Amino acid sequence: MKYFKSLLFTLAGLFFAANLSAHALWIETNSSGKVGQAQQVKVYYGEYAENERDETGKWYSDVKELTLWLVGPDKQKIKLATTLGDNVASASFTPSKDGQYTLLVSHPAKDLAGTTKYHFLSSATVTVGKTAADIDGEAISNELKIYPAAGIKYKANSPVKLKALHNGSLKADATVNVFSPAGWSVVLKTNKEGIAEFTPLWPGRYVIEVSDFQKKKGSADGQDYESLWQGSTHSFEVK
Repeated sequence: MKYFKSLLFTLAGLFFAANLSAHALWIETNSSGKVGQAQQVKVYYGEYAENERDETGKWYSDVKELTLWLVGPDKQKIKLATTLGDNVASASFTPSKDGQYTLLVSHPAKDLAGTTKYHFLSSATVTVGKTAADIDGEAISNELKIYPAAGIKYKANSPVKLKALHNGSLKADATVNVFSPAGWSVVLKTNKEGIAEFTPLWPGRYVIEVSDFQKKKGSADGQDYESLWQGSTHSFEVK
C-alpha cells in the first residue's frame, strides 16, 4: 500500500509538471516606440497559441510577484513598477532617446513541482527612432534566451532566424516552440550554432520559447530540488 501511494504521488507530480511546462510567461508591447511617448507593457502567463491568459490569482506559485526590468540604450537596468490586473501584470515607460529598449523578466518560482524547480524568463525589444539593424542580444541578460538573429522588422512569408543561448554559450539541439497569432504552433530544433528558422505565415504577434531541463540538484527557499526546468520567451511583431 505504501508503494502504491508513492506511485500515485509520483504520477500526479509528473502530470502536474507536464501541464506546468506547457505554460509560459511572455511580454507584450509594441515593437516600436517614440521619444516622449509612454510605452505600454503587459506580462501574461498561460498558453499564447490557445489565446489563454490565466487570471493572476491562478498564476503558478509566486510568479505574479515577478520583477520587470528595462535596459535602455545607455545599458542601465531599471526596475519598472508593475500593476496586477485580472490576468496581467502591466507597466509603462517613456523613452527619452532613440535606440533599443529591452524588457526582461527572470523569475525562479518559489514552489517546486514535485522535485523540479521552475524558472520563467522572458524578453521583448522596442525600437525607438533610428537604431542598429539587429537586436542587441547582449542587452538580453537572461541566462537562457532566444531572439530573432537578424533584423528588427519581420514580414509574413519571409524566413526569420532565431538564436538561442544558455549561460552565454550557443545552445545547440535546443527545443524551440513558435506560437503564432492564428493559433498555429511548431516545434523546432536549433543547429550547432544555436540557430533555428521558421517562416511566419500571418501578420501579428509571435511568441518564441526555448526550454532547458537538467537533472541538477540544488536548494532554494529552504527546499531541495533534483531537477531544474527553465523556459525563456521572446515576443515580436510581424507585418
